[in-house]
Amino acid sequence: MEMQLELLEANKDLLIEQTRAHPFLKRCRDGSITMEELKIFLVQQGIYSRYFVRYLCAMMANLPSNKEVHELAENLMEELGLEPDSPKPHAEIYREMLEHFDLSLENAEILPGTQHLVDTMFQHCRDLRASSGLGALCLGAEALVPDLYSDIVAGFRACGVADEQLTFFLLHIECDDGHAETIRDIMVEIGSKDASQLDVMLGAGRRLVQARQQFFDSIETAYRTSRQSHPQAIPA
Repeated sequence: MEMQLELLEANKDLLIEQTRAHPFLKRCRDGSITMEELKIFLVQQGIYSRYFVRYLCAMMANLPSNKEVHELAENLMEELGLEPDSPKPHAEIYREMLEHFDLSLENAEILPGTQHLVDTMFQHCRDLRASSGLGALCLGAEALVPDLYSDIVAGFRACGVADEQLTFFLLHIECDDGHAETIRDIMVEIGSKDASQLDVMLGAGRRLVQARQQFFDSIETAYRTSRQSHPQAIPA
């Protein structure tokens, strides 16, 4: 199992590096991101994230046994706010954050990159091969979150936003490492029994990272279009 673990960890690091290389996240880290771009991100990320429980449930339905389902049940309980130390559902925490910025998901336009990210995640989580959904959720989502959200938080801080308004991101920076490890351990076990499933997992992770890059591309395009339409409304 050590070999499978090393392979997954090495690829996880590569996918994190690829994700963080996107110009959107680079500008978050260097402080040149604008508040308007971050607001577009908040809405589009909210659209993608509101399906997370359904991604997880779709993937869990294809797991090889109840043992793996029980191992992932804690992740699901946290998302729903049903764990003893979970103050409220994560979706509600996100909604409150949106309200602080006078944003809402109701009637929000879904950008092409966001739609592609949602569709790609569902495609893999609904795959009858559990390894496809596991790779998508671990390598293409949960394993990315601590670094991705750390960059997002840096961008908000550069725009003068206090940490009290970023509870959702700070919470996931701390808890999603554990979520990723839980899924990774199941992946190691499956991969040790059938090495061919490792390629399925890695392929799923790569496709989700590609979809995530298109997600950021769409945000940048939407921002540029907004600036061109309302050049006086949005600061450079």
